[in-house]
Amino acid sequence: MTLHEATEKLLKQAGQPMTTQQIADELNKNGWYQKKDGSKITAFQIHGRTRNYANIFNRDGSTVSLSGQKLSKSVHVKTSKQKPIIKATQVSTADTSLLEKMLMNEKNFKSAGIIDNLVSHNPGLYCIRIADVNKLPKPFNNFLEDRQHNIIYIGIATESLNKRFLNQELRANGHGTFFRSIGAVLGHRPPKGSLVTKKNKRNYSFSSADEQKIIKWINENLKVNWVEFSGEFEIVEAELINKHQPLINLAKNPVALKLLSDLRKECVRIANEL
Repeated sequence: MTLHEATEKLLKQAGQPMTTQQIADELNKNGWYQKKDGSKITAFQIHGRTRNYANIFNRDGSTVSLSGQKLSKSVHVKTSKQKPIIKATQVSTADTSLLEKMLMNEKNFKSAGIIDNLVSHNPGLYCIRIADVNKLPKPFNNFLEDRQHNIIYIGIATESLNKRFLNQELRANGHGTFFRSIGAVLGHRPPKGSLVTKKNKRNYSFSSADEQKIIKWINENLKVNWVEFSGEFEIVEAELINKHQPLINLAKNPVALKLLSDLRKECVRIANEL
């Protein structure tokens, strides 16, 4: 039985629409479809497969139903509490193609050094490119050249682009995954033992002097774009990362760099040394 056949069978049995996460959970339990690698079915896989069979399935955000199947008031299906926002710079989950065009269009990108007063406090997605691939140290510049693009990171801000994207990822005000990764790529390391007394043993940070060097490099070399968005963040982010394969993304990336993962582990080790 294929994945879409198992999904169709489940929806017929349920007699009502279900979310992609609910479908994934049920199929993992009943074993009607099993992946060759033995890993669990994900909501993202259900999202992609049902979208590919529009003649069988109807989609409403993360909710899936069979053609002709309607969602009644008596059916309790888990949906996002926050409705998608649709404005000139905002799109819903249902139109991921428009979202992708707006986010990835190189004409919309700005220098990271001029955006401090431009980034909103709304939720959304963001993309980071490097203007000159050769500004990355070897072998990362070669890795990016092999991918034939200049995209180095795609991320989500579920609450505030200003807080997550601008302040944490680009300005080191908090725990930014991208900032920690690019700092390690550029050769910086956290102070030895800086996490020893901390509860979180993985969120390392750099010295103030190194942070300023990293921020200066970011402002001089990176271009960024963002789109205000409210919807199924994880699904859309996973789809974009899977398709564009940004250099610095590790999670959800089919070609995640082991070298980068090793560098981050090295930083964690140093920060936890006595």
